[in-house]
Amino acid sequence: MGEFVRLEVSDGIGTIRLDRPPMNALNEQMQDELAEIATEASAREDISAVVIYGGPKVFAAGADIKEMKTRSYAYMSVRAHRLQASFVAVAKIPKPVVAAITGYALGGGHELALCADFRVAGDNVKVGQPEILLGIIITVPVAPSG
Repeated sequence: MGEFVRLEVSDGIGTIRLDRPPMNALNEQMQDELAEIATEASAREDISAVVIYGGPKVFAAGADIKEMKTRSYAYMSVRAHRLQASFVAVAKIPKPVVAAITGYALGGGHELALCADFRVAGDNVKVGQPEILLGIIITVPVAPSG
């Protein structure tokens, strides 16, 4: 189990729980843990469906901009592929995946929700892509499975 992302299993449902208060900003460690947990959920035979959940107040507020500001362009251009890889790992889970969205799902958090097969939104949800104003939108290419 990771420090910020964990997999909880009950009655055949695997819940990928994002837990990096206060906003579940997707720092590098969290991205790596997400890829690892998604791979584990894919492989486990005791899991028939997966829910991604960030908690009652926030799903995920996107990439950790504070962390990104300390990195060089060269570093970030390499690191962006690892962020994409974590989202691709979620998108390729070969079981039904539901993003249970509450609170904010912004930027990378919104993109993570879009990697799920289904999205269920609470009545307090705010989604968006604020990075458009920064000119740093990242697309996640996913090859069809099969």
